[in-house]
Amino acid sequence: MSPRHYPHPAQPRHRWARILLAGPGAIVVTLTLLAGMPLWLPGGAAGIDNLAFPLVFAPLIWAMLFFHACLDRRLARVAIVAAALFLVHGGMVASRFMAGPPETGVAR
Repeated sequence: MSPRHYPHPAQPRHRWARILLAGPGAIVVTLTLLAGMPLWLPGGAAGIDNLAFPLVFAPLIWAMLFFHACLDRRLARVAIVAAALFLVHGGMVASRFMAGPPETGVAR
């Protein structure tokens, strides 16, 4: 067989990019998802489901991001998915903080 049939070893910069996406990148994106999920999840009957579900799903979200970064052959796709999740949820959190306090509806 010719050498072109064997897979090429990962280049060092690709290896470090994958390590950063699977390690600290997955944690940062998971925390951003946890902060943004209460903004789009319904409150539920007790009014706390939008807070409880992100905490319960945190390990699952982290595991999905971690294994996606480890197993996907295309590093660009991993970066795009992580960046999209980070930007969407980070944007929702930022817009909520910039909106100011909610109005209480009390007449003066």
